[in-house]
Order: sequence, then structure tokens, then C-alpha cells
Amino acid sequence: MSHRKFEKPRSGHLGFLPRKRTRKHRGKIRSFPKDNSTQKPHFTAFAGFKAGMTHITRDIHRIDSRLHKKEVVEAVTIIETPPLKVVGFVGYIETVKGSRALSTVWASELSNSLKRRMYKNWYHSKKKAFTKYVTKKDDQNNNEARIKKFCSSVRALCHTQVHLQKHLRTKKAHVMEVQINGGSISDKVDFVKGYFEKELKIDQVFGNGECIDVIGVTKGKGFTGVTKRWGVRKLPRKTHRGLRKVGCIGSWHPSKIAYTIPRAGQSGYHHRTEKNKKIYRIGQGSRHGVQNNASTENDLTQKNITPMGGFPHYGIVRDDYIMIKGCCIGTKKRTLCLRKTLLPITKRRLNEEVKLKYIDTTSKFGHGRFQTTAEKNKFYGRAE
Repeated sequence: MSHRKFEKPRSGHLGFLPRKRTRKHRGKIRSFPKDNSTQKPHFTAFAGFKAGMTHITRDIHRIDSRLHKKEVVEAVTIIETPPLKVVGFVGYIETVKGSRALSTVWASELSNSLKRRMYKNWYHSKKKAFTKYVTKKDDQNNNEARIKKFCSSVRALCHTQVHLQKHLRTKKAHVMEVQINGGSISDKVDFVKGYFEKELKIDQVFGNGECIDVIGVTKGKGFTGVTKRWGVRKLPRKTHRGLRKVGCIGSWHPSKIAYTIPRAGQSGYHHRTEKNKKIYRIGQGSRHGVQNNASTENDLTQKNITPMGGFPHYGIVRDDYIMIKGCCIGTKKRTLCLRKTLLPITKRRLNEEVKLKYIDTTSKFGHGRFQTTAEKNKFYGRAE
């Protein structure tokens, strides 16, 4: 654009066009890590709910960094990860057009929250889903044999337990496919069947210090102009008919506007993947009797990860959680898919030991100063 006062490239990746609202409210995993048959069978993804952010302090021990042996404060995101239920598996075969589902095997006992997902209106339905399927044992055995014989990959069918998340205001479970990597196809099938109707926990999929990909839908911002949507430079003060605009939207001929020209439109609520988010901690939930899942060796205060007053717009974290470095996409309560990373991680980043000194649990509604209610009562001299 020739009429800018100062040169600045247009921001925004054209590979994500068209920037319109996604049809998926929950992130979809479109690709999984490369399979390695020499490893043991294992799950490659999980689901969680974004609770909010806080900050931690830790010492950096990295010789190649100027912050070596210095204390830093870092922002972290808390994602609540209640256990998933494994209820089936799907076998995929390779075709010239890509992977195709060959057959599906379901467990005998399926919860109502999963069956609700099969209906548009559960209240008026006859609730007949899977009633005949349970009686056809021969078909199930036949499908399992076909998967072991013909398929090249196996994915487990898992769903969230929404009854554990009272603040979600939904009774339909979120269903997702999780690929099983490692071992032969027969090993994968036997591995998944061993988890049927059982709970899958976050620490059975990921470990501390591991880097993961976060897949979800970004925060929606509605219809916005070019300055907010594309980051174009504002025009000079005396510009006629507005200055938060693009000065020239193209040449006279050809008489059409190129797709590369920034235009106003929908901003946010896009399906995105954030790569290599490092896990700082995998914590046990207070629902299971753990009462100090935010304590560290340096800070022995008996406290849970939920800050005073709860996370804004979320509430109390009662189940297992993971703490990842920095921010992540989505609003509070949004369902996120957590996947083992596709990209190789540098040794420097992989071998860095993260030892948390302090996790902040002060109130996020204002300028909090107390870590726990007991600390606040002691300061003000209140009887507990």
C-alpha cells in the first residue's frame, strides 16, 4: 500500500482465511502424533476445562540463559481435567483419500450423559439408543476381529463426565476420539478394552515437564474493524471519512478487491491450535481428599489451587488439574483438547527441570493479599 506514512506489513495469517465463526464449539483433533510400534500402547490426548490464570515463582537453572540462578515470576493457566470415561474404539484403514473408519465397538454399559449426545431432544425421545446393540454379541466380536485384521490405527472413544462439572449447565457429554499409539493393532485393541467403563485420569496420559498442544476455540469478539482485526496502521489525524481504515483497497484494474486486502468482519471464535505448552504441574483434585494441592517445598501453607473467592467466571477447581506455562486460547469454562505434541522438542527445553517455589492463590477479583481464609482471619483477629 503506497499511501502509508510509515511502512508496516499487514498483520494476520492468510492461511486461516476465511475468518468466520467455527462450527465446532469444542476443539477437534485433526491429526495425532506419529505411531511408534516399539513403544507400549498409550493414549495421546485428553480433555479439560479452562478455569483461569494465576502466577508462580521459580528459579531458572539454565547455563545458556542470562536468568541462570535467578528467580522469575511467570503467568500460568489452570485447566481442570476431570477423569474421562472410555466407552469404545474405532478402527481406521488407509485409503487413497486418507483414513476411513472401518468399524466401531462400544462398551456394554453407557451413561445417560453420552446417550443424550445422540439425541437433539432427550426429553421427548424414546431413549432407545444402544438397547439392541447390547444383545448382539456376535456382531461386536466380528467387528473386533475385522479391526484387528484390516485396520492400521485404533482410536478410543472417550467422553467427559459433565455431572462432575456443576457449573457447565449441560447434561450432554463431550465425546472425542483419542488415538492409541504403540504396539501392534491387536495390542491396541486389548489395551482399550481393558479401560472399558473405567475412568481415565490425566496423569495416565501426560507427565510433569511434558510439552503438549492445546486445541480449542478462541474467545469471540464479534464484528470488528480492520484496525482491531488485522492490526493495520491508523491513518493521519486529518484523514477524510475516518482513520481506522485501509487507505487504498486496491488498483483500479482489475476492478475487484484481492483476498489479501484487510477487511472488517468476524473476529475471534476461530478454531486454533497452540503448540508446545509446557506442563508445570499435574495436581490431584480436592474431591479425592487432597487438601494442599498448591503447596510447594518453599511454601508449606496448606492451600488448594482455587484462589480465594474462586476463579472469576468459573468457580472452584474440585478435580485433577494441570498447570501450563503462559496463557492459552478460549474463555473460562471452555472445553479444550490436550494432545501430545506433534513437533520435536529441543533438548534444552525438554531437560529443563521446573521446580515451583510459590503458587499464588490470592483473590483474582481485586488486589488480593491473603493466600487462605485462615490467613485473612488471623490478620483481622476474627474467630474461625
